[in-house]
This record gives sequence, structure tokens and C-alpha cells, in this order.
Amino acid sequence: MASSKNGTLKGKPEIGIVIKDDYAGYPLNMFCVPKHYEADLTDIMIPAGLINDRIERIARDIVQDIIPQENQGIVVLCVLKGGYKFFADLLDKIKQLNRNSEESIPISIDFIRLQSYKNDKSQGSIQVIGGDRLENLKGKCVLVVEDIIDTGGTMIKLKELLAKHEPKCVKVASLLVKRSARNCGYKPDCE
Repeated sequence: MASSKNGTLKGKPEIGIVIKDDYAGYPLNMFCVPKHYEADLTDIMIPAGLINDRIERIARDIVQDIIPQENQGIVVLCVLKGGYKFFADLLDKIKQLNRNSEESIPISIDFIRLQSYKNDKSQGSIQVIGGDRLENLKGKCVLVVEDIIDTGGTMIKLKELLAKHEPKCVKVASLLVKRSARNCGYKPDCE
């Protein structure tokens, strides 16, 4: 896969959709919001339709730019717990596109659970709670699926951990990248 210096796919935009700091969101009355959430919400920042479209675009990028180069298959690694919904939606779209492709490849899945926060504070290190058979990744292309990149530190440490198990390659797909002064500048391969 060809990528630019910051890790984005070749020929793809440098960044995904940017939500500006002063963005007010959409009024609640434009959406069907469950009653038990109404008292806690003031607006909708990102409508479900926009999220679904972004997930489909990310899936297309993966199928066009990653899968063709990995004809022996890929392992899609879900970072739990937060990433499970994005992972499931992304995997469904990848499988659909892969099934309808002239050169579909095998896709296997695995899960890993990481802990880098304790009581809403970063600990500075990651603890692997799941993914006890990482040695099975040796020689394989791994697509890590994470819902949100906050500082980027956890993903850098995860990639270092995975590298110890000698995968052929490690790519990262993330739905959201949080703008933060604490961000170390890490960018996922697909966002």
C-alpha cells in the first residue's frame, strides 16, 4: 500500500471530515432521539447517516488500497470495547465489497482489549487484557480497527507490541481522530 509520510492513503485526502471547534451541531428536533436521552442532550454532532457513509468510504479505501496487496488474506483486529460497533459495521462493508470483487481474499478476525486509562486518566502505558494469541499474527497483514484516536500514544504502543510478533504489515483504521493538544501527531492509515 502506498502511503504519504503522515500515513494517509495515496491519492486520498490528508484528513477526514473536520468538525470545527465552534460547530454547534444539529437541533434535537431534527432527529428521533430516545426519550431517556433527551434531558442529557443539547444537539446532535454527527448524524448516523454521515457516520455510515464515512464507514463505507473507509471500507472502499481498504478494499481498493490494502486488500489487493495482501492476496494471502488479512487479520482484522478489533480494539475492544469502544471499537466493536465501528468494527462490526466496517467489517460488514468490507466483506460485501470483497465478495463482489474479482479477486476476493480471506479475512479473519480477532479481538484485543487494551487499557491505558484508569479513572479517566492516562497511565502512560497500555495493558493488554485480550489478544492472548498474538503470536498467530506472525507473517500476516493486520488491520487494527479502533473507534477513536485520542492522543495516539496507545496506538503507537499497540503497534510496537504487535511488531514484536512479526506481522507482515500493520495498518490502522479509525472512525475518529480527536484534535487535542496532547495528540502526538499519530494519524491512522484509514480515517
